[in-house]
Amino acid sequence: MNRNIKQSLRILIQEWQIRSLPIIKPREIQLGDWFTDGAVNKTVSVVGFRRTGKTFLLLDFAKKQGQENCLYINLEDERLPRDTAVLTQLVDVIKEFYGTKKLFLLLDEIQEIPDWSRWVRRVNETGLYNLIISGSSSKLSSAEIPTELRGRTITKTVFPLSFSEFKKWKDPTNDLLLLREYLFFGGLPEIVLADEGKKSILLDEYFQTFLLRDVFERFHLRQEQAMRDLIRLVLSSTYYTFGKLTQSLKIAGFAIGKGTVAKYLSLLSSSYFLNQLEIHNAKVKSRIQHPKKPYFVDSFFVSRLAGNFSHNVGRLMEEVVASYYFRRRIINPNSDFYYWKDERGREVDFVLMENLKVVRLIQVSYVSSLTDISERELVALEKASDELDCRNLDLITWDLTGEIVRKNKKIVFHPLKDFLLE
Repeated sequence: MNRNIKQSLRILIQEWQIRSLPIIKPREIQLGDWFTDGAVNKTVSVVGFRRTGKTFLLLDFAKKQGQENCLYINLEDERLPRDTAVLTQLVDVIKEFYGTKKLFLLLDEIQEIPDWSRWVRRVNETGLYNLIISGSSSKLSSAEIPTELRGRTITKTVFPLSFSEFKKWKDPTNDLLLLREYLFFGGLPEIVLADEGKKSILLDEYFQTFLLRDVFERFHLRQEQAMRDLIRLVLSSTYYTFGKLTQSLKIAGFAIGKGTVAKYLSLLSSSYFLNQLEIHNAKVKSRIQHPKKPYFVDSFFVSRLAGNFSHNVGRLMEEVVASYYFRRRIINPNSDFYYWKDERGREVDFVLMENLKVVRLIQVSYVSSLTDISERELVALEKASDELDCRNLDLITWDLTGEIVRKNKKIVFHPLKDFLLE
């Protein structure tokens, strides 16, 4: 078997050496800074949802470093078995082609190989190669990295395009038309560049591939239809609890428990499909018990699959604002955010925190004039301002700019496109 694995690896290396690298559109995220003058002797881990551009980020890195100085291998290639021997044989085969040259070794979807983390640690400690690994599982992230790699990796999370990136990728046009396209069709790179008639077809294919490879195959799920229905329930919900989701699935005929539902949602989070927002509360137990607000890796999944919410511009606006702050939380570990709700059901969409202190309260609303603004949204900001002792109150609008003062509290209006381009 080892002979067959080595032969497959030789073929992949030969293909890489004659491969023409594609023209790659620039992204805000970069990898090269971590290897300046050999300053960092760590493995760089590139993580994120499928088709967010991880592979192209690796290829862009290879192009900038020189293809002859890099070796890229996709470990999902069907010619390679899902066997630890693939990695153990790799170093020997590399030496056949490159001798003792110190390469940048770019390994895509490495989580497909058993015991990958132990191999990464061993190779990293030898100093033979600069390792960049990527995958669509949070098991590669700094938060969940296996014990043997703690302190030995730097994580780069790749999201769909930000609105700033989206705007640079598109032909110049009306900003509000671009924003509407961004809300409804999202920022997954291939979809951004596709003709409008192909976008939904591509997203459906992404969704099915994600379910098959990153959920059903990876976690060996037996209740596949229950997972599919669970995803559609969460997509169509503004809040969820494990209990209510379990009850809905039981009514639909599934024999499923609350523990299984919680596990399934955790799997969706670990595959970067689902993010959840907790209520602002000082007590951890209370945050756990209260309903969660679901947000997704890309707004296109909501506009395409969320049923009644699919054409709700306000819901899509809230999705992209949440995405903005999920990115921010990864970049700045001292920042966090929650939602706020009182016993009368008044709600503020986002409570922003820095160093455990509330610094800003944000509502998101699809409004273009003062008369469009719901009194309930303004009252919620005022009540949360008093309760949380915060005076920075913002309303993110469709295209309304300005401010109002109520009860000695100033509420500032920010058009969504300006907020996203900050």
